[in-house]
Amino acid sequence: MADIFDVIADGTRRDILRLLLDRSSAGERGTSVSHIVTELGASQPTVSKHLKVLRDAHLVSVREEGQHRYYSLSAAPLDEVDDWLVPFLDDDGAGIADLPAGTLTDSAAHAAEVVGRAAASAKHALETALKRLPGR
Repeated sequence: MADIFDVIADGTRRDILRLLLDRSSAGERGTSVSHIVTELGASQPTVSKHLKVLRDAHLVSVREEGQHRYYSLSAAPLDEVDDWLVPFLDDDGAGIADLPAGTLTDSAAHAAEVVGRAAASAKHALETALKRLPGR
């Protein structure tokens, strides 16, 4: 399985995950490839390639109905990202910028910041979606 960080590092895959989250929050039971293509303005082969990577990483599930495939978000693998980020945050929510100088190389600090922002965005979106579920 691909490293989850490599999977979510790609902007198109993050766009697909965001679209699936938004559609799920709106009560959709899956999103067709053609809908994803239309929403992202990407080619069908490009979307299919990214969906395969997301499927292999278990970030999406697929439901087949006849010749159509419907994709849904499976956010559980993002727990690995969350678990990795927690040690970088202290109790007041301070982030990587608050670590002592020289703790990380510039490229490592940049990578951690990018991943942190993506994870925070995904966490916020997921919490928002969960609040919209009936019975919450």
